[in-house]
This record gives sequence, C-alpha cells and structure tokens, in this order.
Amino acid sequence: MASRTSRTSGHKRRAKKNIEKGVAHIHSTFNNTIVLITDEAGNAVSWSSAGSLGFKGSRKSTPFAAQLAGEAAAKAAMEQNMHSVAISVKGPGIWTRICNSCCCRCWFRNYCN
Repeated sequence: MASRTSRTSGHKRRAKKNIEKGVAHIHSTFNNTIVLITDEAGNAVSWSSAGSLGFKGSRKSTPFAAQLAGEAAAKAAMEQNMHSVAISVKGPGIWTRICNSCCCRCWFRNYCN
C-alpha cells in the first residue's frame, strides 16, 4: 500500500496592502449593480456585485442588493487599510445613490466626481 504524502494547498496567502486612497466605480444597470474599488493607479483592490452575493433574477435589481454590494466591496477595501475614496458612478436610477450613501456609511471620507 502506498503511503500518503501531505499536500499543501495551492493558495498563497494574500499580503495586506496599505492603500490609503482609491476610486469606487459603481456600475448600475436595470438588472445588476457592480461595485469595483481600485487604487489611484487603477489596480483593482476589491469588487462585489449583487449576483456574487447570491441574489438571483429580479432580486439582483433591487436597491437592497445594491446596498449590500456596496457594503461588501467597502469592507474588503477597508481590510487593505483604505481610508478615502472618490466615487465614480455609471448608470440610471436610484441604485447609484444607494451605493453612494452606503460607501459614506462605511466610514469612508468620500468625494464625488
């Protein structure tokens, strides 16, 4: 019988970065809301969408799903020590305003573009 060898997982631990300023790109459509937070150079720090949080179908297009997507992306960016963010908004409707206010509540010092 062959002996078992221990396997190491193929995942490397992600290093914590110290990024102080960034840009929150909120792309809102009638079907989904995508929030991408980048550093000043444009490199992605974190992202979230209503679909990635488990919402399916017409529930993805609700303002509540947009709020949770904004909170999830903001929390992931704050783990990288991001403190201030500029907000860039694309798309129609109330979803963009809800994500914008959600980033304000997540302790970001924001300024709108």
